[in-house]
Amino acid sequence: MRSSTLFQRINLHPRTTHVRFGASASIGAMRRDPMNGRCVPPSDSLVEFGAYVSGERIRVSGIPEAVTLVREHNATAGVGDAYVWVGLHEPEAPEVEWLAEVFGLHPLAVEDAIKAHQRPKVERYGDSLFVVLKTIAYLDHDELTASSEIIATGEIMLFVGPDFVVTVRHGEHCPLAEVRGRLEDKPKLLSRGPSGVLHAIADHVVDKYLSVADLMQAELEEVEAAVFADVSSRDIGRIYQLKREMIEMKRAITPLQTPLGALPQRRMIPSEMREYFRDVVDHLSRVCEQVESSNELCNSILQAALARSNALANEDMRKISAWVAIISVPTMIAGIYGMNFKHMPELSAMWGYPVVIGVMLLICSLLYRGFRRNSWL
Repeated sequence: MRSSTLFQRINLHPRTTHVRFGASASIGAMRRDPMNGRCVPPSDSLVEFGAYVSGERIRVSGIPEAVTLVREHNATAGVGDAYVWVGLHEPEAPEVEWLAEVFGLHPLAVEDAIKAHQRPKVERYGDSLFVVLKTIAYLDHDELTASSEIIATGEIMLFVGPDFVVTVRHGEHCPLAEVRGRLEDKPKLLSRGPSGVLHAIADHVVDKYLSVADLMQAELEEVEAAVFADVSSRDIGRIYQLKREMIEMKRAITPLQTPLGALPQRRMIPSEMREYFRDVVDHLSRVCEQVESSNELCNSILQAALARSNALANEDMRKISAWVAIISVPTMIAGIYGMNFKHMPELSAMWGYPVVIGVMLLICSLLYRGFRRNSWL
């Protein structure tokens, strides 16, 4: 009887429009939590929340009600196929602390979620996991400058428990609305529970890694072609900029390998989900290898560009030296005859002037021919 009464209270609704705390109350207003009677600050950082039972989304008016219905269902049915998924974007401390009381989140994990700027990691607190994923995005520019940012980074932090998933996103890139919509379109994916949501988000983030790594690879190939082109290319600043962005990518992606690789072996991950996480780890390994090879390629391009720049500078110096040598001949002869001595050869000869001019032209021509033969000019 209790189970039937519970489901009379649940209105199955596959795609419920999300509810914002701030939509019905002003920022300064306070609402009271029906679970513990405490005041709850309204939140404009709440992107969306939903309660899911057996792969279907149910209509709820608030997070406390969703938590109550989900936990009653799991206790009555004896299975853990109901959970709540809350999504936040750059929340304030009171908002996360309130959710910590609702879901029983560990204070240390809550502190990390509020402060952000954490290393990728997977930590266990009791019967829940705290997962930090770095996000990256490629910023397209019409024209790159020395101060242009190519790679933008952010963070997605997940609290994953037996009956809840709380995602805290920092940064404007890699929103999770696409992941939620894809899962809600496929009830079979939603029925996997909180671990299924964790897998979908991790897979989405790693797929973004792949796309950004491919775009950076294309940038490097373009710069490489410019460095080894026939025209002079001394844009060392752009190459160094790409090198800096590659380091940023490497710092965001590489530390995730160890914690994500150990995730399939954790007891909290159901056995039927472990092969899915191993697939994500395989994709991440491929991205790390690609980023590492791109980083080495960027080092080679930078060294080649510096060597080519030095070669071009040496070539310019050789040309300047050759022309200085050619011009020094008539300068020397004209300087000698400009010393105004009375007794100098050819001063009184009728053909003295054209002979001296001819000698200067002959010597300059021989020097020019010699420099041309040796590729100095």
